[in-house]
Amino acid sequence: MLKLAVISLVIAAVLAILGFGGAAGTFVGIAKILFFIAIAIFALFLVLGLLAGKGIKDAID
Repeated sequence: MLKLAVISLVIAAVLAILGFGGAAGTFVGIAKILFFIAIAIFALFLVLGLLAGKGIKDAID
């Protein structure tokens, strides 16, 4: 997901250099959305991993 965000930012930079401001803005918006989705998924998996670790620890003890 972060890889797609970085690719979108690179495309936006190229478009901005070439003078396509509207398209560059669109790609920056896409990169922002992908970045925040990646952060949300990371947080979700972090919480699930911590909860699963506690469950395994309780089962072993």
